[in-house]
Amino acid sequence: MSAGGLKSKIFVSSLAVGQRVAELEDKNQRVPISLRAKHAIADLLVFTKWREGIGGRLRYFVSGGAPLSPTLSYSFLGAGIRILQGYGMTETCIVCANRPEDNCVGSIGKPFANIEIKIASDGEILVRGGNVMRGYYGHPEATAAVMHNDGWFATGDVGHIDDAGHLFLTDRKKDLFKLSNGKYIAPQQIESLLKQSEFVSQVVVVGSSRKYPAALIVPDWESLKDALRAAGEEVPAAHEVLSRLPAAIKIIQKDITMITAHLADYERVRRIALLVDEFSIEKGEMTPTLKVKRPVVDREYGELIDEMYRGA
Repeated sequence: MSAGGLKSKIFVSSLAVGQRVAELEDKNQRVPISLRAKHAIADLLVFTKWREGIGGRLRYFVSGGAPLSPTLSYSFLGAGIRILQGYGMTETCIVCANRPEDNCVGSIGKPFANIEIKIASDGEILVRGGNVMRGYYGHPEATAAVMHNDGWFATGDVGHIDDAGHLFLTDRKKDLFKLSNGKYIAPQQIESLLKQSEFVSQVVVVGSSRKYPAALIVPDWESLKDALRAAGEEVPAAHEVLSRLPAAIKIIQKDITMITAHLADYERVRRIALLVDEFSIEKGEMTPTLKVKRPVVDREYGELIDEMYRGA
């Protein structure tokens, strides 16, 4: 094995060990002594270099704007680098965040002093406190749409609160869609899971009024090509040809099926289509803050989406 190959193997192994230790600790479960020993070696060989690379004295990062996947959070936690997720809006300032002494992976923490949060009957997160705006200047109708008479501000986000008081953000209310069986899908939550696949660069989950969710995926082409070569498949040079190659689709479908195995049956992505071009701001498919404009994607790729549901 080459030196580069050995280093890569050590890195991948160390990452897996760190993730497992961080997950067990986060869930207050016992970490086996043998795993502790492996983690100590991983820390010596890999993680100390991570920490040195960011100055060596970092106490924690604060993250907001988009959710971190648990896998990514555990990767950093296992390396001794804490990332504290928080949440806020222009209308509310900062509402809540994880604390160094209470960092619940996957959540956006607990509210700060004198700020209240609750979940409406439809799952929407409501916020009340001195941090909330009084209204949109000169727009009384827009203000009335989000401000309740009792002082609660409707965030437009959907989530839930665990027994310990940690808030979990699921999706934007306007992004939820209903399947033909009446079940609601939170696409961002599923997309976050799918992005854990080494083969997925960008993804948009679709399926409004359909029987099940499907996904439009922009692949990580190099990872996909490597997997095809390892499987003994011929790799076309053109991405357009590669995107329709059954073996390529099968590799990615298998990987995301494994990643989403814990989801409810109706939430699992049954079909995928591979896209050659990335979603972009220039094409009008994304906002300046890199959020996908779902109606635009539904319109632009309508025929391809229909093909997926016809089983093509």
